[in-house]
Amino acid sequence: MKTLLTAVLLGFSTFAIAQNPIREYRQAHETRLLNEFVQLLSIPNVASDTSNIRKNADYLVAEMQKRGLKARLLEAANNKVPPVVYGEWMTPGATRTIIFYAHYDGQPTDPADWTGSKPWEPVLRSTSLEKGGKTISFPKDDEKIDPEWRLYGRSTSDDKAGVFAILTAFDALIAKDIKPTVNIKFFFEGEEEAGSSNLKEVLSKNKERLKADAFIVCDGPVHQSGRKQVVFGVRGDVNVDLTVYGAKRPLHSGHYGNWSPNPAMTLARLLASMKDASGNITVKGWADDVVPFGPVELKAIKEAPQYDDEIKKQLGITFTEGGGTSLLERINQPSLNINGFKSGDVGSLARNVIPTTATAVLDLRLVKGNDVARQIEKLRKHIESQGYYVIDRDPTDPERLQHPFIAKFTQREGGYNAQRTKMDLPISIAVINAVQAASVEPIVRMPSLGGSLPLSIIEETLQMPTITVPIANYDNNQHAENENIRIQNLWDGIEIFASLMTMKN
Repeated sequence: MKTLLTAVLLGFSTFAIAQNPIREYRQAHETRLLNEFVQLLSIPNVASDTSNIRKNADYLVAEMQKRGLKARLLEAANNKVPPVVYGEWMTPGATRTIIFYAHYDGQPTDPADWTGSKPWEPVLRSTSLEKGGKTISFPKDDEKIDPEWRLYGRSTSDDKAGVFAILTAFDALIAKDIKPTVNIKFFFEGEEEAGSSNLKEVLSKNKERLKADAFIVCDGPVHQSGRKQVVFGVRGDVNVDLTVYGAKRPLHSGHYGNWSPNPAMTLARLLASMKDASGNITVKGWADDVVPFGPVELKAIKEAPQYDDEIKKQLGITFTEGGGTSLLERINQPSLNINGFKSGDVGSLARNVIPTTATAVLDLRLVKGNDVARQIEKLRKHIESQGYYVIDRDPTDPERLQHPFIAKFTQREGGYNAQRTKMDLPISIAVINAVQAASVEPIVRMPSLGGSLPLSIIEETLQMPTITVPIANYDNNQHAENENIRIQNLWDGIEIFASLMTMKN
């Protein structure tokens, strides 16, 4: 009986989606929509690139103004800070106000690392590079777009896809004369990838304007199974620079090797002390303050598709950290990652020298209960326990002669705690139902995303819940070279956010 009922419900869902006027709108305008997305992607968007980040903001303001959305920039006191692009659409009689969030800035990248394309010159491919995708021409007006095509470029998935899907969903509703059921506020941040250091200031200055029932966030990937998901939390994030020291000048490795300490080896040993052979973090107290999941959240994790074996096969790995613990469990624990390691040179620039320093950038992901300051202090104490004199600057000559092991340890700008919204709130249930209405398959409900967003800053400043609805394909190379979006995921995103803008009370 249960199987039959599920089939009947899915049948009705399939029929409803097939008749979806939002899909009809998209199908009638696919080529134009793709070209408009490419135009947005072609503007470089690293937060520190003040000139280009302003071009992004100005572009979005103009796009909102075309739609009659009362666009404006929400600025920080420092005019070099990327502004929030804000707009709104009030629905007479609406009882809910929803803020739709995405960010328009992207991660820095080295163009030389990209395969056959450049970060801000989007290219279309027949499928993913990993599957042998070939570069193809952009379609003309009368050509059909294959939903399995991939669009390659910086922020195709993270997170201009979110900006595009939200604005296009609104376009489709208006074009099809479908009245939103909620008041809509658009909030597009410009420094999320740089740590959202000024977000609290902007939120605090605009509390009255930002009154709402919830933030709905478009960022991150769908589940690895390809099923759509709704996520009720994110990990916090903070980054640390760590430098250790060797001799004051580079030394010939033949004349001084095996005698003068090599900082690359020294740092490698220090980093290795932070995890055991199974990949479990050995820093004292690292997870002691974690707030455990409740029964609703544990049930959601248990019901989510278990996809570890398939992911390992796709990634070409057999060993995973945690001694066999599942991916869903691991992304709900605090993590410690090495973003990068630099000492000396490799490849054609490699030389027979002992370098003077070695530096690593560490990425600390936090879960509910962790605190940025406490987590950094735990790491600092661990480094001290390994025999290091820890400072926040380069050492002086007397300090070099007094301490055999010295580490410069500094927190990068930004950083925020984890956030989690209850899965059984009325707004949570309404969001689940709206996303399910845009999907044939049962959606995945997850207590927390493995990635990070500044949602704790939003929750603490505005005292409102946040819920994340990702749309990007899980294999999108987020933050890395060859970032991409599967075209069908982009189209799905439009339907999902149109459904959220017409959610039932």
